[in-house]
Amino acid sequence: MIEAMKIDWDKVDHLLPVIIQDYQSAEVLMLGYMNEEALAQTFKSGKVTFFSRTKSCLWTKGESSGNFLMLVDYAMDCDQDTLLLLVNPVGETCHLGTVSCFEAVSQQALWPFFARLEQLIEERKQDDPESSYTASLYASGTKRIAQKVGEEGVEVALAGTVNDREELTNEMADLLYHTTVLLRDQSISWADVLQVLQARHQQ
Repeated sequence: MIEAMKIDWDKVDHLLPVIIQDYQSAEVLMLGYMNEEALAQTFKSGKVTFFSRTKSCLWTKGESSGNFLMLVDYAMDCDQDTLLLLVNPVGETCHLGTVSCFEAVSQQALWPFFARLEQLIEERKQDDPESSYTASLYASGTKRIAQKVGEEGVEVALAGTVNDREELTNEMADLLYHTTVLLRDQSISWADVLQVLQARHQQ
């Protein structure tokens, strides 16, 4: 894979800027730098490895915390002097304990928010049904969850027929939430759904 990349190492002073992006949510997680050895190690191990400019040595993200960045895909930019890595992160990326090193922006971006919401809904399976509506849905069983999806679907359709934009938006939010609960109840992610749409689009 490295052989197919046309990197002008002299242009980047032998330190290639690397943007790390979550493969599932497209959230930008961090920026790091690689020399040729770090890049080779990343492709060999499948775990993102950087060159530390402060310690002048290689370091694999997660080697001490266990929060690895597992390589999925990659691309060079149009000038061939910046690398984008798509990864599946294991745990939080930032050393401050946050998902992203750009947390202030990530919390405002809508698609990263939705990805985090899906994860939160999954985690609610372990919560007390008395204190969490989501947990109470899981506790009520698949039939009840599916019924709620049906009810919300009808509400969405009704709001659409009367051209009530505000009501339609609110009801769609309810439908999206309850559908997410149903998917997670069946151990299905939105990524699975999107892959179906992607495959249909490519046909």
